[in-house]
Amino acid sequence: MNNRRGLRLLLITVLGVSLIGLGQMSALAQPALELFTPYPGVSVTPGESLNYEIEVINNGSGIQFVTFRIEGLADDWNYHLTADGRDIKRLSVRPGQSETVYLQVDVPLQIDKGEYEFRLVGSGSGNVRAVLPITVDVTEEGTYRTELTSEQPNMEGHADSNFTFKASLRNRTASEQLYSLSADAPRGWQVRFESGGQHVTSVNVDPNGVQDINIEVNPPEGITDGTYTIPITAATSGTKATLELEVVITGTYDLVVSTPSERLNFDITAGRSKTIELEVTNQGTADLRDISLEASAPVNWEVSFEPERIDVLPPGESARVRATVTADQNALAGDYVLNIDASAPEVSNSASFRATVKTPLLWGWIGILIIAGVIGGIGYLFKTYGRR
Repeated sequence: MNNRRGLRLLLITVLGVSLIGLGQMSALAQPALELFTPYPGVSVTPGESLNYEIEVINNGSGIQFVTFRIEGLADDWNYHLTADGRDIKRLSVRPGQSETVYLQVDVPLQIDKGEYEFRLVGSGSGNVRAVLPITVDVTEEGTYRTELTSEQPNMEGHADSNFTFKASLRNRTASEQLYSLSADAPRGWQVRFESGGQHVTSVNVDPNGVQDINIEVNPPEGITDGTYTIPITAATSGTKATLELEVVITGTYDLVVSTPSERLNFDITAGRSKTIELEVTNQGTADLRDISLEASAPVNWEVSFEPERIDVLPPGESARVRATVTADQNALAGDYVLNIDASAPEVSNSASFRATVKTPLLWGWIGILIIAGVIGGIGYLFKTYGRR
């Protein structure tokens, strides 16, 4: 009986010692200082800022005075460690408790795609050390630049043309940018920028955004044939882009309608026709093709041309055209206006003629006879009845 009681006491003693030993081993296995964040691995795009909430845990029996440093972070990455909104250099943590710090890491704009690793190291009292490994997955190639492009940077036209280019301004940075717009055009050229239906000298572009811009280019008077380059620049204090526009001037277009004698008036009899010889002159520096002629005449007047169309008219040359004008047979005597237009696809011109209508000679004689008859009739009346 006594032996059994002794054996029980021995077993209880051995079990108690074992439990105490396991507890001490567990305490020894648990680190005195730990760093914890729920998301140590995230994916980002270039230029983003990462914000980590980090719990600093003191598992020891005394207060820990913890200092921090970052290992493995490239020089072009920026970071800030704060607590309660202030940058901190050192943190104290009571035994068995924890404190929270916030780590902000700024991913550079110019960076290669891939995974990047760094470590937050906390060093406490008595050579206590805790390490928090962090992984950042950059999902795309990063840049810090501006792009100014146009699908049609080259245009061709005559000297009187207005050229409008459509351009796209892309902000490949992580912040909004205000771009000033300028043009290094040759002397005399006019360049204006339009965005959102208004003329502007600068535009705001959102991060990684695109803004469409219309660029209006007007050549100066007297410009000669040739190719002209106009550099366009969109710039901020830190980034800029340049687009070269090209304008090809094919020549000047000028068309004049007149007569060989430069007289712009003629006489015509009501109901009859009159042929006028016109002179159409190309005073430009480029060929004019498909020149058509039209007339704006009084009501019931008719105008025909021979030839009706001029196929091609070289610079400095003239072509003769015969215009046959037929006046209304009921037209009253007086002056009438007749407009003759010559039009090519590039340019047009008109001349105003004054047509003086005269009545036919027969009607003049009839009028005279009528007047004479009236006078004779009055004389007869006076002679017959005047004595009474």
